[in-house]
Amino acid sequence: MPKYTKQDIINLIEEEDVEFIRMQFTDIEGNFKNVAITSSQLEKALNNDCMFDCSLVEGMLPTDNADMFLYPDLDTFVIFPWRPQQGKVARFICDVYCTDRTPFEGDCRYILKKALKEAADLGYTFDVGPECEFFLFNADEDGRPTTNTNEQAGFFDMGPLDSGENARRDIVLTLEDMGFTVEASHHEKAPSQHEIDFKYDEALTTADQIMTFKLAVKTIAKHHGLHATFMPKPRKEFCGSGMHINMSLKKDGKNIFDDPNGENGLSKEAYYFMGGLMKHVKGICAVTNPLVNSYKRLKPGFEAPVYVSWSTLGENTLIRIPITRGAGTRIELRSPDPAANPYLAFAACLMAGLDGIKNKIEPGAEIHGNINTLSEKEAKDRGIEKLPTDLLDACNEMKKDSLLRDLLGDRVFEQYFESKINEWKEYDGQVTAWEIESYLYKF
Repeated sequence: MPKYTKQDIINLIEEEDVEFIRMQFTDIEGNFKNVAITSSQLEKALNNDCMFDCSLVEGMLPTDNADMFLYPDLDTFVIFPWRPQQGKVARFICDVYCTDRTPFEGDCRYILKKALKEAADLGYTFDVGPECEFFLFNADEDGRPTTNTNEQAGFFDMGPLDSGENARRDIVLTLEDMGFTVEASHHEKAPSQHEIDFKYDEALTTADQIMTFKLAVKTIAKHHGLHATFMPKPRKEFCGSGMHINMSLKKDGKNIFDDPNGENGLSKEAYYFMGGLMKHVKGICAVTNPLVNSYKRLKPGFEAPVYVSWSTLGENTLIRIPITRGAGTRIELRSPDPAANPYLAFAACLMAGLDGIKNKIEPGAEIHGNINTLSEKEAKDRGIEKLPTDLLDACNEMKKDSLLRDLLGDRVFEQYFESKINEWKEYDGQVTAWEIESYLYKF
């Protein structure tokens, strides 16, 4: 990522004929928001004097004053390749500050920064690599999204069987224009499902990139007459979309998860970090899997994890240890989905892992084979816990585990909890098509 000064930004905006600047921030639900300014207001923005009314943003209720400042992170400056090339549009990702110039406690970017600071105080840096999956569906004649697709492509298929190949190529080229290092892209298992992987990086940078990635994917898909969705399970008969999170800790520039003399080539810290994740994974599910729909993906038969387990081989375990060792040694958490707010998800995973290291929490025995074939009774007899089965279950687990409350603070925790409970209640009160089809003619 470039390291910009204020003068660098001023020069770039003048040289590149940038007319509009979007001051972007992420709400607690993980949605990009922005305030747009013209280049004439650049000095004001660079002096951290750009204000907005926080009370108008869902999930960002202020503590006292609704007015908030947007502090642009200069290193996130980028010009949107898809906008006009005369009077260009650029953006900053911003931190949210209160009127007394203190960080806003409900700003999810600040929450991740706090977690990273705790890791730094222990001498660690936290690197993350996401595996972002999404669907490219047809839009209707009015441009509205559908879940319709005409293709039957699967893993690693190519055109013409993969009808989204051209859109995916343009997405990759756009991301590279925006400074991404794209390592791979391919068709996923389900029809119209795709994955694009970009370079492993420090957690805050990666969270910013995920937000930018989602925006780029949706924008370029629309240019192709398609609708891109990061909804975890848009079709009941298809595998859902995940956002596997690959994680490692560095100390003095060395990956501390790697130990050539350790069991499976892993250090004790790697096992403890994994133990912390397994201890807290149910308690953080409401963050890593934040929607009612998220739990339609976490079902047997669709390659997503169901039980709390780990393996160096098993594809269906909650945690997988990829074969790479040395600098590439990492822990892959497979339950999160792409609807998650990446700032909160990364912060929660980091705090869970650090708790494991601090308290030397062991992850238990490695699971071999396809664990999802186990019945609930078999899993219970073996002492294997199950992930939450719906959003209400996840909220109850969230309340029982103090980790998220400690991370978010009481006010933000209760606000997030209430928003998820209200989402569940709204869903629970619906009369679905399945109920009509199953009951209307019988009773």
